[in-house]
Amino acid sequence: MSDDLSGFNDWAEAFSTWTDVSISELHGLMSALMTACHPTDVAGWSAILTELSFALPDERALELLAEYSEDVSFALKDKDDAYGYEPLVPDDEHELSERFLALKDWAGGFITGLGVAEVALTADEREQVADLTKIASIRPDEEDEFDGDEEEYLYLFEFARMVPVSLSNRKRKNVSDLSIIKGLSPDRLTASEVQKEHEAQKKLPPVFNAMNKKQ
Repeated sequence: MSDDLSGFNDWAEAFSTWTDVSISELHGLMSALMTACHPTDVAGWSAILTELSFALPDERALELLAEYSEDVSFALKDKDDAYGYEPLVPDDEHELSERFLALKDWAGGFITGLGVAEVALTADEREQVADLTKIASIRPDEEDEFDGDEEEYLYLFEFARMVPVSLSNRKRKNVSDLSIIKGLSPDRLTASEVQKEHEAQKKLPPVFNAMNKKQ
């Protein structure tokens, strides 16, 4: 799908001055939340981004995020429309390495979103998310290139595309009911601070070779 049709250009323009995370990562975060939550408004997204220790984008960007989250939520709840869902990544006019990086970012954002949404996963869903974590762990080589060809990218894209679809068949809750929004104590750590504390205590994940699927 072209950047115009997918909305990639709209996101890139709206978030052009906001650099906390990539638009693909933010789209992944939003998509995960919409598998478990009702869509929320600008105020709701402002609260979520604040609790994640992100700077707030401008009003136009927040409005776009709210609009797209509503579209994604309704699409994922519809049996037919759900299969049309796609991660927000550049189209095939962009370099393959750029698309790999965007898909990696999207996967990382989606995993973060599952944690924020406090999604309880079944055994099968945990296996899917574990595989998605491998995509999020892909690292480029010394020349900032990713080890993989077009076929591998399409394989990983299709897998990632179906994860929100498979996780969307659950009862939704209000964003205002999430622990990250309700809060527990005035001196609690934000989600970002908890993540940084956790990462400081663990080693980096091993490099993921997408070719492992073809044994």
